[in-house]
Amino acid sequence: MGRFVTAGAFALAVAGSALAQQESPPAPKEYSQQFLVPGSWFHGVHGLAFNKDDQLFAGSVIGQTLYRVQVDTGEVDRVIDAPTGMADDIAFADDGTMAWTAFLLGKVYVRKPNGKTIEVANGMGGPNSIAFGKDGRLFVSEVFLGDALYEIDLKNVDKPDFKPFPRTELRRIAEKMGGLNGFEIHRDDGFLYGPLWFKGEVVKINLESGAIDVIASGFRIPAAANIDPQNRDNLYIVDTGTGGVWSVSLTSKAKKLVASLKPGLDNLAFDSRGRLFVTSMTDNGIYLVDKHTGAARTIVEGKLAVPTDLAVTTEGGKETVHVADVFSYRTVDGQNGTVSDVLRVHGDTHAYPIGISVGPKHVLLSSWFSNTVEKVDRKTGKLTSTLAGFAAPVDALEGADGSLYVAELASGNLVKVSPDGKTRSVVAKELRGPVAMAQGPGNLVYITEIAGGAVLQIDVVSGARKVVTDGLAGPEGIDVGPDGRLFVAEVGQKRIVAIDPLSGVKTVIASNLDIGLAPFPGGPPALVPTGVAVARSGTVYVSSDIRNALYKLTPPSP
Repeated sequence: MGRFVTAGAFALAVAGSALAQQESPPAPKEYSQQFLVPGSWFHGVHGLAFNKDDQLFAGSVIGQTLYRVQVDTGEVDRVIDAPTGMADDIAFADDGTMAWTAFLLGKVYVRKPNGKTIEVANGMGGPNSIAFGKDGRLFVSEVFLGDALYEIDLKNVDKPDFKPFPRTELRRIAEKMGGLNGFEIHRDDGFLYGPLWFKGEVVKINLESGAIDVIASGFRIPAAANIDPQNRDNLYIVDTGTGGVWSVSLTSKAKKLVASLKPGLDNLAFDSRGRLFVTSMTDNGIYLVDKHTGAARTIVEGKLAVPTDLAVTTEGGKETVHVADVFSYRTVDGQNGTVSDVLRVHGDTHAYPIGISVGPKHVLLSSWFSNTVEKVDRKTGKLTSTLAGFAAPVDALEGADGSLYVAELASGNLVKVSPDGKTRSVVAKELRGPVAMAQGPGNLVYITEIAGGAVLQIDVVSGARKVVTDGLAGPEGIDVGPDGRLFVAEVGQKRIVAIDPLSGVKTVIASNLDIGLAPFPGGPPALVPTGVAVARSGTVYVSSDIRNALYKLTPPSP
């Protein structure tokens, strides 16, 4: 993540640009605001664990927060805030010590029963899953950004001179396993039981020798495995690729499909009564699953998970908002707010969409996390191709001839990709923290530069560029309105401004918006961009990455 503009540098750039900001007097009336889609808790929910008092804790990576959930009422409260609370997985020791993995930070934390939080490991490559074994021993795996299993020695963490272990000083038990995800350690035999994400298997691992035995296979994408406390011969597994919840007998190896939910499940946990709870990162949901009937009861859920970039289309007078929702690609009815799935991550695609645009033939989904741009057929909604190897692509546009134009955050380049995807060339260099793009007239495209506090105009044929306006505090999402004005999310000021592309004059159209989810240290300055999409009617749609909601801004009457 060191390639990105740091949060500190971004803050300095915003401070400097805000001082220089000059804008026209505000319009007499701003646009009216309403929530077209209501908000929700979490920002994708992952890790799940009960403490000894049967309190349920849940973690969110993008939200960088650790939560407590009341399973009877669905009430949620924050336990540890960003960025320390970034919990991909959570575990509790017998003495009440809580441990969790901060996936994007490369760190592991514990919180002692006295409330003291301690960083116990750092420099890891995607610390993902975590569990306590016998005698309070702590084990953690790396997945996606690494592939190994380690033990973290906690004997001296309470001493004043304790320093967190770098990865090189941890005891490595096994490596190149195939993505050891959510695992548990059996209280009876002391072995680790968990899924191999990339192999579709569930395995048993000897924590002393690292020896691995396969106990079940044939899963699409097994994400987590836990032992039933009421019958410790039964191992339960969630398959994120299918939405299936399975049980496997550790003695007979018999597999049984227990429940069928939607793809995007991520973790599971049992309470002391043996009740089974599962998380869905795609639906911001936690569900209670009946082990006998397979029925699922919703504890908490969201309409959107982490809405970021937006696009809007109008057909037959109906406005449809296209949403890059990090764990899915969704559409929203612009009239009634009905949310529909198009693609679900791990069910239909393996990339995490953060940028979105609608071109002549394709919807383009960009992801700085997976370094991909995906092409989705506009008519069928099916994924047709995945272009890889970009340097943190944040947004992409499709030209009339089928060429793609991709803005790369890590390189600062605007890259042209041939219609067949085989040829790439640089159209423009040294972009200052590009975030989002919009198609202008002819060969022109507009790009927001978050580190430069500016909107840039580039001719993709000649490469000529000019600054349309600067002095913006954290510009992110952008779109061109029916009157030719540019509508930009000025996240640092929590507002939307309309900009004349010829004069650069800015007019505030909406203020006091819940936008601007904070980045994590060392991450991209726009962790998830605030999306802006303007319909032919002049209605402006804005994603609230803080609330996980969708704003609808209606122009004032003439």
